[in-house]
Amino acid sequence: MNSSHKIILTFIGMLVILLLYLSSCQSNISIQTAQYAVNGKKLYVSHCQNCHGTKGEGLAQLYPPLTDHEFFEQNRAKLSCIVRYGMKESILVHGKTYKNQMPANPKLTELDIAYILTYITTNFGKGDSIYHHEEVKQALKRCDI
Repeated sequence: MNSSHKIILTFIGMLVILLLYLSSCQSNISIQTAQYAVNGKKLYVSHCQNCHGTKGEGLAQLYPPLTDHEFFEQNRAKLSCIVRYGMKESILVHGKTYKNQMPANPKLTELDIAYILTYITTNFGKGDSIYHHEEVKQALKRCDI
């Protein structure tokens, strides 16, 4: 075996080791979920971040944090309605009551809402599932407004 073959084999071996290492670091989030979250981050920054913070931490007693995984699980069907139509009643998050109203976002499309909810729940709420466009569409049909 000549030296160029050794170099190629060494390179291939290192590449295999690198790929194995990188694949072991992957989370349970699918590629599609990650794509939704990337698009959602852009929308979150322009529509939600002013009140809910850069890390979803909320703003004192004024606006709730977006880090309560249990709240997201228990209210999954309502979240689309909250984003689109806002919220007038008080809300209990992490054991604290928040009374400020959330404004409606009627210009956000169903897909925009799916992106935002995927971003929020996977980045702040420790979720790993996507909010599909169809799920948001169906949830919006059932809103109590």
